[in-house]
Amino acid sequence: MAKVSKNARVAQRAANAGSGRDFVKVIKSVKDANTGKYTYKEVMIHKDKVKEFFAENK
Repeated sequence: MAKVSKNARVAQRAANAGSGRDFVKVIKSVKDANTGKYTYKEVMIHKDKVKEFFAENK
């Protein structure tokens, strides 16, 4: 049975730094000014950009 050292796993994780685990699905409710109804905006964005996404158009 082959074993992989901890250092090899850490290096592999660093190589996959831009993987899909860094992205999250966010849902924002947006109210229409004319009708008063809500619509929902769903976006997959990088987890570092979440605050910027919710801060826009306040």
